[in-house]
Amino acid sequence: MQYLHRVGRIRYLSRKYVFDLLVALLLFAAMLEVLVGRDSPDAPRTTLWFVLPAIAALVVPIVARRWFPLAPAAHWVLAIGISFVDWRLIPFAISIFVVGLVAAFLLGNLRDPVQAGIGLALVIAGPVTVVYKIPGHSTAMMIFIPLEFAISWVAGFALRDRAEKAEAAEVRATEAERERDAAARIAVAEERVRIARELHDIVAHAVSVMVLQVGAVRHKLPDAMTEDRDALRNVEQAGRTALAEMRGLLAAMRRDGDEAEFTPQPRLDGLDSLVEEIGRAGLPVQLHVDGEPVELPRGIDLSAYRIVQEGLTNALKHARASNADVTVRYRPDELQIEVRDNGEGSSTSNGLGHGLVGVRERVKIYGGEMSTGTANGRGFILSTRLPLSADRR
Repeated sequence: MQYLHRVGRIRYLSRKYVFDLLVALLLFAAMLEVLVGRDSPDAPRTTLWFVLPAIAALVVPIVARRWFPLAPAAHWVLAIGISFVDWRLIPFAISIFVVGLVAAFLLGNLRDPVQAGIGLALVIAGPVTVVYKIPGHSTAMMIFIPLEFAISWVAGFALRDRAEKAEAAEVRATEAERERDAAARIAVAEERVRIARELHDIVAHAVSVMVLQVGAVRHKLPDAMTEDRDALRNVEQAGRTALAEMRGLLAAMRRDGDEAEFTPQPRLDGLDSLVEEIGRAGLPVQLHVDGEPVELPRGIDLSAYRIVQEGLTNALKHARASNADVTVRYRPDELQIEVRDNGEGSSTSNGLGHGLVGVRERVKIYGGEMSTGTANGRGFILSTRLPLSADRR
């Protein structure tokens, strides 16, 4: 484990400081050039006590860029000063020429446009001064040598612009992802509230029936069975209290402007009407029922209808399908639903952008499974499995 940590640390440091390492190699190469070619006629005339520190001074600003972004500009300021002391030093060492290109590139890569502009001025003025100090310099040297450094500056500027666009795109992608996550959480919350309202209707209906039956039984009991009548009265009162609390909870969950729903909750036996409605909207649908329909628990029955409804709505509004197939399979221990279309592929959006969130939440509530995919690279398939308990209602 320690070995892997050390290897990872070495890789991190190597990636972080590889540029500085290359600059250090250029420094070493420039000093070596001066030492090896000391006897050359074109070699610097000043002593090594000046030449070697001067070369180091030209390279140090490149390393200092980590703390001072404008530090590479000092390379050209020092180059101008050194050329007045000994004009042979900078033209003699080829490695210093490469360092100058690096400094020009870094100045063009500055984020601050004012600093980049100052860098461009120095990138042009520095080479012009150095070349001008060379005896017998030509006009071509005065033009093309500074031009080479200017091109390096332009390369840095272009990469900076590209990097800024990439960073801006990354920021937009991060914000978009954050917005999608937030929208997904809102969609999940709203869908859960909707499911809670529907389940309230189911439970409230069942409790209402029980309260009415208890009340009917209580009224039929003879006066002699006082204790039994009182017990049933308590049960009836508890049921009415539960209904009142459920209505209050539902009212709290309902948003401003939402109207109470008085129509019966749909069931799977109403799929024919749903298929006709979707067909009138422009999407022909074929309904297939496999197995013998059985009485389903009210919650599963409603959720199954909503799953088919969402699948067909998705195909109609977003998949650009020309036809769709709905298959409902009744199995001894589960209900299988498949909605298939021939549209353009996956689409998970409704008006909120998270159409299948509701399907996923409903399947999750009943411990089922949901899957989505395509058939032969085209169309969209929504498949769900809802387990059925042994005691159906």
